[in-house]
Amino acid sequence: MQIQPIFAALRKHKLAAMLIALEIAFACAVLCNACFMIASRLSMMGIDSGVDESALATMQLTGYDASKAADVDARALTALRAIPGVQDVALLNSIPFGARRGTAGITTDAGGQHFGGVIEFYVGGPGSFEALGLQLESGRGPQTDDYRAFTGLMPGDASIQITQALAEHLWPGANPLGKEIWMEKFHYRVVGVIRTLVRPDPPGWPAAQRDWCVFVPALPGPYLTGSYLLRAAPQDLPRVMRDASVAIGKALPDVVIDRQASRTLGDLRDNVFRNDRAMAGLLVGVIVALLGVTALGIVGLASFWVAQRRKQIGIRRALGATRGDILRYFQTENFLIVTFGAMLGVALAIGINLMLMRFFEMPQLPLWYLPVGVLVLWALGQLAVLSPALRAAKVPPVVATRSV
Repeated sequence: MQIQPIFAALRKHKLAAMLIALEIAFACAVLCNACFMIASRLSMMGIDSGVDESALATMQLTGYDASKAADVDARALTALRAIPGVQDVALLNSIPFGARRGTAGITTDAGGQHFGGVIEFYVGGPGSFEALGLQLESGRGPQTDDYRAFTGLMPGDASIQITQALAEHLWPGANPLGKEIWMEKFHYRVVGVIRTLVRPDPPGWPAAQRDWCVFVPALPGPYLTGSYLLRAAPQDLPRVMRDASVAIGKALPDVVIDRQASRTLGDLRDNVFRNDRAMAGLLVGVIVALLGVTALGIVGLASFWVAQRRKQIGIRRALGATRGDILRYFQTENFLIVTFGAMLGVALAIGINLMLMRFFEMPQLPLWYLPVGVLVLWALGQLAVLSPALRAAKVPPVVATRSV
């Protein structure tokens, strides 16, 4: 097919062709970035917490006198362990997808010269490591002698377990066992490497830092009280949580249960990613609406051009052009417009991504999204122009004589 007549026809309709091309460019830019944002949120929502989520829940208490923390813990633990179906109960300062209570910066030297990043300290009482269901990659888990009393915000000296991601960040390619970290005057020795353990608030951190966590064993005390980890069979967990509220109410009538924070891990996960699900749904709606508007624009323009060119189409048919020739003409014309618009859209998509990276700390858009977006728009353009092109192909040669 001769391309020159198509360019000649487009030059006569520069404004209409340019408007459609700009619409396609905008659609391409939004499509690429929106799909990337949706994929990023879906990936984050599917993050591996590293714990046995389906069997875990937390009970959070408040409103008690800190001087009576030991009595509160003793009565609460006794009441919770008496609930039928409860497999384990332990103290834990934070829990994945729960409240953040142990975030702090660390160094890899006692002098504080080599900053290691901001990490999450999970401080847990006896049995909490096993109740979480954490998996060790190397080294050992907490032993009885590792659980020690402390009076500050965290134990000042302890043997800890560290996630594999954090270990690789702090000591790339080296064996982390036996290594040490410091948090100001507090000193910790790595005795075990955990496969993964996510922070309580993963959406608030870059992807590479979402499991920079350590587990610190400690005995209950003023700063490790009122926060309980419950483990039960997944099918029993909803009933266990209902019974736990009743049991705590009877054992500690003067204590307040934080209903918002006292949930199963499944509920906590849903709550943490609620905004991300809403954003993903909104972006899907934007994509569908934008592609729909773009398709309607192509259909409208092609239909207008078919109506304007009926005489020309009839003349071509009279001169021997087949229906297939007419169909291919409009499809090629649309392909050229979409290609021009998509090329502009690729540049616009990169520009939008750079802006998002600068002002919203978004990651860089993978380049493979760009050709995929172009392919989608090519397919959309061909589908949108098909109906007007088929109508044009049905124009009979006799139209040429009727128009004279």
